[in-house]
Amino acid sequence: MELTAAYQRALRGFADQVARIRPDQWSAPTPCTDWTVRDLVNHLVYEDRWSVPLINGASLGSVGNRFEGDLLGADPVGAAQDASAESVAAVRASGALSRDVELSFGVTPAEEYVRQLLADHVVHGWDIAAATGQDRDLDDDLLQEVAAWFPANEDAYRSGGAIGAAVEVPSNATAQDKLIAAFGRNPRWIA
Repeated sequence: MELTAAYQRALRGFADQVARIRPDQWSAPTPCTDWTVRDLVNHLVYEDRWSVPLINGASLGSVGNRFEGDLLGADPVGAAQDASAESVAAVRASGALSRDVELSFGVTPAEEYVRQLLADHVVHGWDIAAATGQDRDLDDDLLQEVAAWFPANEDAYRSGGAIGAAVEVPSNATAQDKLIAAFGRNPRWIA
């Protein structure tokens, strides 16, 4: 699947999941043990907001801390939809994927950065689904995209503290369960 199309699909899917969160679910726990549903959505809105200036060539220093704190306000669904749309537009812009971006761990090809963001939205989308009783089945094409990319990056993610220890699953587990477990989540998680 072409990367910009996959990215757009992942962010659209995430925004759709956010739109289905009931008012009483925003404070619910998630598989990310330190985050509620609202915290998790805020994290992804933060990622989406950051991606726009970085993909457009801004330095970390110039972005500063303008996206710190609560980005959801009184309209978390609208905030998630707006942030997703802006990020997709930045990635789809001519030449965006051929640039380099400055990240906390160094200068990185934009294409790699977008793959990281794609994985973040797919896996955290599963987290939101698990936490709010939505369908946990991942989009097959997006699952394949992340599953092909992640093995070469798993050790760096884990050693950097971005994910917890892998969860053991049976050898005959589904590809989705294997991916979710590799990202440190129990595929059978319940609140």
